[in-house]
Amino acid sequence: MSSDPPVPETLVLAIASHVVYGYVGNTMAAFVMQVLGCEVAALNTVQFSNHTGYGQFKGTRASADEIRDIYGGLKQSNLTDFDVMLSGYAPSAEAVEAIGSIARDLRFKSSMKPGSFFWVLDPVMGDQGNLYVNENVVPVYKKLLREADLILPNQFEVEVLSGVKVTSLSTLKEAITKLHQQHRIPHIIVTSVFFRESKELCVVGSTRRTDGTPRFFCVNVPRIDCFFSGTGDMFAALIVVRLREAVSSTKIAGKQELSSVSSWISPDDVDSLDLPLAKAAEKVLASMHTILEKTKKAGDEALASQEGGVLGIEGTSEKSMHLRQTKAAEVRLVRNLGDLRHPVVQYKAEALWDPTEPFNTDS
Repeated sequence: MSSDPPVPETLVLAIASHVVYGYVGNTMAAFVMQVLGCEVAALNTVQFSNHTGYGQFKGTRASADEIRDIYGGLKQSNLTDFDVMLSGYAPSAEAVEAIGSIARDLRFKSSMKPGSFFWVLDPVMGDQGNLYVNENVVPVYKKLLREADLILPNQFEVEVLSGVKVTSLSTLKEAITKLHQQHRIPHIIVTSVFFRESKELCVVGSTRRTDGTPRFFCVNVPRIDCFFSGTGDMFAALIVVRLREAVSSTKIAGKQELSSVSSWISPDDVDSLDLPLAKAAEKVLASMHTILEKTKKAGDEALASQEGGVLGIEGTSEKSMHLRQTKAAEVRLVRNLGDLRHPVVQYKAEALWDPTEPFNTDS
């Protein structure tokens, strides 16, 4: 297998949370992108001891002024020649606005060279029917949608952004179509869609045509019976790399590189299953599914053999059990670099079908 990076030289500005222990936010995203050959400048929106799934943590949140100030420091030394910006969790509406102003500045700098800047926006707001940010964050994200090239909402977040209650694939298609047409978003991937009693996770994506109509695809992968943290950040980082890889190897009419087209939008005659976004999603999910399976196996073995506190957490209380289980589910990245670099695609993109069975919105 080739040891060459899968992407051309790529400089990414990653704006997200940071934890000292484990892999979420920029701790996850920066590492993944660096392993795959990207230069990453990490601007951290929070500095926590560990992710919030443990139920306890310590740390600080960056203010909007601090975020702007750090970017200003980069700008004054001409260190803002970014090809891609990936933005994730922001701790306040003001912080989201600050991130939007950074994206606008980078977009303006690249305005004379189409395709030279690409913004991947993960609108981190909540999951499973619950917001975990203040409500005033929602309208700020809605205002920014038109400026992003690719958004990565989960099922709940796509409902919040579109105003469409997602109860079936028909309503999911309605929500994605609405976002394409009202906000002119070039690319959308809904990163986690669950069906009642289904043993599969469905990832649904689309790249719009010039008239705003969608080109839907979905990739189904088996669900793993474990709650992992940081998987959204892992998906976002991998899609940055794999989409840039797919776009860089795609030419239009045999001549122009797709990477020189604004927002990397494929011509209208490209079928949904042949979209670079669909090809990228296949590789992303191949890496993720394998690594998460190995994480689950290693975690189960650690929990099964932890008499005396093998995971370093003693006690039989409910809190101690939760801490052990959460620690056991920390994604194993470092020991599985081969699966990041050389994914074996088992689950292919398919045309989007519309089952009669509704989504399980309670899980």
